Amino acid sequence: MTALTQLPFDAKEQRVVLPSVTWQQYESLLATLEDYPGLRLIYLEGTLEIFMPSPEHEMLKKVIARLLERYAEEVDIPLHGYGSTTFRREAKARGLEPDECYCVGSLKELPDFAIEVNLTSGGVDKLAVYQGLGIPEVLMWQNNKLTLYDLREGHYRETNCSYFFPALSLQLLAQYVQPEAQPQAIQEFLRAVRSQKS
Repeated sequence: MTALTQLPFDAKEQRVVLPSVTWQQYESLLATLEDYPGLRLIYLEGTLEIFMPSPEHEMLKKVIARLLERYAEEVDIPLHGYGSTTFRREAKARGLEPDECYCVGSLKELPDFAIEVNLTSGGVDKLAVYQGLGIPEVLMWQNNKLTLYDLREGHYRETNCSYFFPALSLQLLAQYVQPEAQPQAIQEFLRAVRSQKS
């Protein structure tokens, strides 16, 4: 796919949005580009976003994932990581690879909980994709803050309390989203969690 290098990627996000893409074209691109490192495809009802995450994006999603995973270990929540596996549903004309995602308790066909990092606006509406896939909770980092979306009655609503991590303070978690100081931030976060438990 040498034509991919000629697409008009935005310099900040390295993304291109293509309208009028069929499901078959989306699946063909997934198969063709599956070994292209770091490339993500997001599909919503005929619109395809091709996205190459920046180092900042990857560091943010990794530190959030590490904090959440260490929290789950600390409070004994069984967490199964799916990473950034591709999930898609042709009937809903939706597909994406979450930044990170998990099943809680036991492995399932689709994750219970996803993490998304949005550094700029624009592109495909990821929450609309998640809604069509039926992912119960999405934790989104945007504008230097965390927002949790809970899928109830067929649409997402903002919430401060996770069904899967009921005692987790999102405000506390957000304080330790420090990509440049991951080891120290994780240690300090765990100390804060332990002090809340005692």
